[in-house]
Amino acid sequence: MKSWIAIGFAACVGMTGTADAAQCGNTAGGFENWKQEFSAEARGRASAASLQALMGTSYSTATISADRGQKSFRLSLDQFLAKRGGTTIVARGRKLKQSDAALFASIEQRYGVPPGPLLAIWGMETGFGAVRGNVNTLSAVATLAYDCRRSPFFTDQLYAALALVDRGILTASTRGAAHGEVGHTQFLPKNVLNYGTGGSLDSAPNALNATANFLKAHGWRAGAGYQPGEPNFAAIQGWNDAQVYQKAIALLGKRIDGE
Repeated sequence: MKSWIAIGFAACVGMTGTADAAQCGNTAGGFENWKQEFSAEARGRASAASLQALMGTSYSTATISADRGQKSFRLSLDQFLAKRGGTTIVARGRKLKQSDAALFASIEQRYGVPPGPLLAIWGMETGFGAVRGNVNTLSAVATLAYDCRRSPFFTDQLYAALALVDRGILTASTRGAAHGEVGHTQFLPKNVLNYGTGGSLDSAPNALNATANFLKAHGWRAGAGYQPGEPNFAAIQGWNDAQVYQKAIALLGKRIDGE
């Protein structure tokens, strides 16, 4: 889940804003020293076991490459839908809405979120679970916490990831998308902590319940519309800052729901 996309460049400052904070960097060269500094700062806030997992991470060049190369959000809506396979998402989404009707009915009863937007997000994020990424999650989040571009934001994500290690939801070998997103709908670690409803998000029902929980927490109202200008569109905006993505989810959800 990529609500961080529109966050501006962070200054290359310490991770807690204090003079003795672990120093960010823009190359792999300082990563090992940064891990040592961060671990020293994190004692008392993160467990020894989770910090041991952190010390086993490596600088993720795949993560940095992905972070510097986000271009699809600059496309027009039609171009974005074509690139992301909008027609396929709608067709598959309609089939899953029927085959998993009981699951979606239970989610809507609990959270007020209909199948359409959930299936649109699921399809957009991972092709309904087919492509969840193969980057080591802790390495990805640690790399971005170290990287000067958005160090404060991903420092919070790293502390969340370490908490998830203690809960057994993440491990040192967990793999996911390049920015540390995990599961069928690609939650960043802090959102797993805040909106996960129990268990691994590599389970589709768990991920869909968590996604509906996220939307409800961001103001989703049962029965209200979710197109631009309608009450629930704000919840979709909370999911992702990119305007073209927001419009795509609203449109695909509407088509999946048969409206």
